[in-house]
Order: sequence, then structure tokens, then C-alpha cells
Amino acid sequence: MTTAVAIQPAMPRPTPVPIAAARPRKQQRPSPGKENLVSAKPVSSTVGPVANIRTRRERPCDACRRRKSRCVIHEGAVLCVLCEFHKQECTFVQSPLPRKRKVVDDGKKDSPNNQKKRSVDTEPPPLALSTPTITATAPSPPPAQSLLANKNIPHLGETLGLQRRQHSRYIGLSSPFDSLLIGLSHFDTRNESTFDLGTLRRVNDHECFIMLPDENTQDYADEVESLNLVEHIVHPHGPALLDLFFRTVHPNFPIIQKHLFIERYRNGDRSFSPPLIAGMYILALNWWSFDPKLSNYQKPDAARLETIAMKSLALAMERPKLSTIQAGLLLLQRPEADSWSLTTQLVAIGQELGLHLDCSSWSIPLWERGLRKRIAWALYMQDKWSSLIHGRPSHIFGANWAVQPINDDDFKEEGDGYDTRQEESEEQKEENIRGQILFAQMIGLTAIMAEVMDTFYTQVAIQDFSNAGKKSTNLILERAKPVQLKLKLWHERLPSEIKMQATTINSLSSTGYLHLAYFATEITLHRRIVQSLDPATTDPYMLFVCRNAAKTRLISAMDFVNRLKPEHLQAFWYFASKINFTLIGTFGSLLWATAPAQEEADFYKTRLREYRWTLSVSSKRAEFLDYAVQMLDASRAMLNNLAEKPSLAQQISTAGVPPAVPRPPHADTSMGPPRTGGLARTISQEDIEMEGAELRRFPSESSFHGFQNFEQFGAGGVEGGGVDSPREG
Repeated sequence: MTTAVAIQPAMPRPTPVPIAAARPRKQQRPSPGKENLVSAKPVSSTVGPVANIRTRRERPCDACRRRKSRCVIHEGAVLCVLCEFHKQECTFVQSPLPRKRKVVDDGKKDSPNNQKKRSVDTEPPPLALSTPTITATAPSPPPAQSLLANKNIPHLGETLGLQRRQHSRYIGLSSPFDSLLIGLSHFDTRNESTFDLGTLRRVNDHECFIMLPDENTQDYADEVESLNLVEHIVHPHGPALLDLFFRTVHPNFPIIQKHLFIERYRNGDRSFSPPLIAGMYILALNWWSFDPKLSNYQKPDAARLETIAMKSLALAMERPKLSTIQAGLLLLQRPEADSWSLTTQLVAIGQELGLHLDCSSWSIPLWERGLRKRIAWALYMQDKWSSLIHGRPSHIFGANWAVQPINDDDFKEEGDGYDTRQEESEEQKEENIRGQILFAQMIGLTAIMAEVMDTFYTQVAIQDFSNAGKKSTNLILERAKPVQLKLKLWHERLPSEIKMQATTINSLSSTGYLHLAYFATEITLHRRIVQSLDPATTDPYMLFVCRNAAKTRLISAMDFVNRLKPEHLQAFWYFASKINFTLIGTFGSLLWATAPAQEEADFYKTRLREYRWTLSVSSKRAEFLDYAVQMLDASRAMLNNLAEKPSLAQQISTAGVPPAVPRPPHADTSMGPPRTGGLARTISQEDIEMEGAELRRFPSESSFHGFQNFEQFGAGGVEGGGVDSPREG
């Protein structure tokens, strides 16, 4: 069962109050380019000086023929819908354009005909699947099919965010489209109302969108050519790459409507978004060598795919759809594609599509509601983790986030128009369930991490701690306790299916990115505590307790990395994992730099050396770990400028001893060393014996468990949740 994460939704909008009855409309014009338009009757009489009399319903006007758009003329109208919209002549004088056929020159790749640039009007290769599962096709090119070869493809025109030839934009409360005025419009059975600027699409009593034609946006005609080029680069391995994607990426990052996509692909529909399908191919290429059939062929050029994907994504943002967000999120999962600007663009587009709203009661297909929620939460996680790894403000706020918690029903795909769908094996079903739980738990963890960022790393919080002066540590500890309790409770309630030890034989496991994110969240919290500690002003015992707790977290995180297996390292890792591995090393370097004694500094130096070696070995299976190794080396170079620290023996021999008062020779030493101030009072016997002793790895379970002693400082305490997490996974 998935675990829901609750974020306080925004207040619902008041129901529009009608101020006058809407006038009945004599005639209603459908939106240009809209799907499922009802065929109009031909004009029966001449109207005006030039009448467009069509005796053949199938024949489009010259302009619609050039645009390859559906031509609709309503009864009594002179112009077709599109020509009237574009305010141009509607003529029927040109003959049909000849079909462009592919010229085969004995199969030679370098022939002049094959080198010609494909026309925008040519159809993309269908790569239709004839087998129940997606497998690599034969090297020979498949026969050409139309974009809509299968008439049984479900009508996407009923959806809000996936229509073929038009896109939607959310109308906000303060926009020129006042909700009361919208309420006066006449809406048909599809909850649509057409007017000069576009088509209003009402999804409930409070929310409304405006639907606009895609063809009025920049370089719309180039989409077909971009899709052709993407398919050409991966041909004939497109189906096999999609199979890899749905086996390795999709279960753990389910933002695609899997069965709908596969059935459309199998039935010859090639009206996919170029950046979306390119992003799926690019991610799947990471597991190219895992497929025994693909490994025998030359790997497609991922760099060319990325170039096309990013260019077509920028153009797709001019006509935003759900596929635009899906494509951007997938492209951002590449380890080398960390882009703060693209993340912020996707957040803005998501708001334009209304992804920040509660779609539970919208008049859209049920499966689209679940898809919108999955995409919305994926966008939420992208924004929050990007905020952490870049140290920059988040763009999503709880006051404007009304998306309901995700649940099991949001992953169901029934009702998308396909009665028959591909049968899945028991292993595939278990993998899908595990991935759904993993995705939902990552959402819950992200919400806690976002609270850590809001509590400790906003400009308001930084100013509060600065104003607290010497009491800043106490203030931080007081605010840390409720967050730490949530983190501890989250970890204790982790389902057994996604524990680190819950792996399947001969199967990859992506649970590592979730547990790594957990350690990164803990480290982010303790990092703020350590930064606030000042040996000159902080109570010595508090200093010891805080540093010992931080040490425990560091050791737990490093031990977790040591236990990663090949099935973890070679699986799908969330985009933030590269930086989360790095944060462990950064935290170790921070503890090294702030260590009060040389012996403690040497301890962290040794552990960081071991951690670097582990990352170096693991990078053979997960190349993105090279970045963490490079960052560790950079931190080490900075630490070379660190001044030499005094040893524990030197601190104990001088701490709190007045130099001007000699000790009487007859003083009684049976009670041990004199009671002195400073750090000497807080040093335990174990720490004293640390001098000269061989540095060794301390297991997590033997380390300090939390902040149980903080209550005596009036800080409210912080529970030590998650200390034993590496052993439990």
C-alpha cells in the first residue's frame, strides 16, 4: 500500500454567482483544430458573391490541405472554421498534392535520395509491434503508415492536457477572465464554450481553462520532422529501448501512462511529443548493455538525441501539455543534466497547466486525474530537491499547492480506451507495486525534507538564528525536534517491500535512491546544527552531544554506501542522488574542519579516505559517482589550508588551570585531576584514550543515539531517529 503525504491544500474557490441569465446563442463555433469535431453538412445554397459549395465532404479547402488540418464548414457559413479564424480566403481551386513516396536505391545508405532532408509532410516510421511485448525489430525498415493508422485509438480529445492539436492554459482568479463573467457563457455537453480568442473548457464550478490551437505557435510544423529524426537515430531499436525504459525507469518513476503509450505505439500512432520519446530513449540507453540483443549492435548517438530533445522541448513549451512536463522531468533525470533553469521553467508550465490544483472532481477521464497527480508530485519533488542541491529558494509553496495526497487508485490505468492490454507476469506486477510504494514514500520524504529547508535555510530562518546570537544553537535544536520526530516516524513506517535487503534475484533495485535521500535529509538538518556550534560560547556538554550525534549520522550514511550491491548501483537513481552522495562527503569535511582536537580530525580524515575509495570502486558500475569523488578531492584541497589542531592531551593539561597559582606538592591526587572549566569537563575516558590509539570504524549501532540529553538545555530536545537505519535498510 502506498503512503499518502498530506500538504495543506488551498482554500476552494467560491461558486460563481450568476448575475444575469446568459443569452441563448444561435450558432456555436467549435474550437479550431479540436479533436472529435462533428462533420458539418455541405452548404446547399450560394451565399454571397463566392460560395464554397462542396459536393465531396472529404475534400478540404486549399489552406487546410496545406496545413493538413481537418476542414469543417458549418451550415450557412461561407468560410471554414480555420479560414474564418485566420481571416483568410477559403478556396477550393488547387488539386490534391501528390503523395511523396520513398525511393529505394538498392538499399544504399549513401544514395542521394537517402541523403535528402525529410519533408515536413512525410510520415514518421511506425515501428509497429507485432509481438505481445516490445522487442527489437528487424533491420529492414517497416512499411509506411499514417499518423492515425488505427481508428480504434482512444480519443484524446476528451482529455484536458493531452489533446493532439490544441493545448490548455489555466485561467486564474485575478486574470481578465473573471469567474462570474465566465459563468455567463453557454457551455455544451463537453463543458466547452467557443468565442473569438479560443475555447473555454470548464472542469468544475470553480476552475476553467482556455484551449488554443497548436498550429498558431512557433515552429509547430517542425514537430513531425523532429520525431522522424529521433526515430531515425534509434532505428531499428526503438521498441527495444522502450521495453528497457518500462522495465528499469518507469516502475520507479511512473509519470507515463504506460498501457496507453504502448498501445498507441503498437497500433502505429506516431503523434508523440518528440522531446518525450527522445527522453525515454536517452534514459533507456543507460542500460543498453543489459539487453543481450542490443549489446551486439552499435549504440545510438545519445548526444544527437539530447540536442534534438532540448531544442524540441523549448518549442513544445510554446504549446504546453502534460507531455511537455513529462519530457522535461525525464530529461532532468540524466545525471549530467542538472538544470536549475529548466526546473523553474517546468514549475511555471505546470502552473499554467493547473498541476498545482486539486483535480479530484474535474470533468476529465479518471485515468487522466491519476496521471496529473503523479506528474504533479514528480514536479513537486523536482523543485524541492533542486532547491536543496542548489541551495536556492523553492518555487512551490504550500499555500498554493492543492494537490491531494497520492493513493493506490492514482496508479490505475483502466478506462483509457483500450479493453485489451498486455498481460504482465507476477514478477512484473510485484516490481510495479514496489515501484509505486517507492514513488509514494519518496513524496513523503520530500515533504519532510522541504520542511527542513523551510525551517533552517530560508532567509527568514537565517536572520532568526543570527538575531539569537549565543542562543542560536538552542533555537535551532528547539525547531529541529518536531522535524526530526517526523523523519524518525517516516523511517519506522517504511514498508518491508522497499527495505534495502528486499531485493529480487536477477533484478535491479532502485530502493537505494530513497534511503540515500533519507540520509541526505538527516545530514542537511545536522549540518545546520554543527554550523551553529561555537566552542568559545557553546556549553561544552552541548558541544559534545551535538558533535557526537553528527558523527553517528555520518558513520551511518557511510556504512550505507559501503553496503550497496551491484543490483543497487546499476539500477535507476533519482537525479539528486549524485549530489546526495556528495553531501555525505561534505558533511565529513565539515566535521573534520570543526573538530576541536587533532585526534578527532584524524578520525574524519581516515573515514573520508575510506569513503572516497568506496565511491571510486562503485563508480565502475555507477558512473555518476565520479562527481562525488571529484567534490571530495576539492574539499580535501580546501582542508589543506586548515591550521594544525591541538591534541587532546594538550587541551586537558592546560584547560582551566591558572598558570600563576602553583599546585602544592602535598595536594591529594587520589580524587583524580582537578575540577576545571572548559572542554576538559566534557571529555570522556574513551575520548582521552583515543590519543595514540589506532583509528577504526565504529558500527552505527554502537554510536550515540540522538539528542536525549537536550532537554536540560531548555531546547526541547531532538529525538535521535534513524540511527540504526543502515542495519534495517
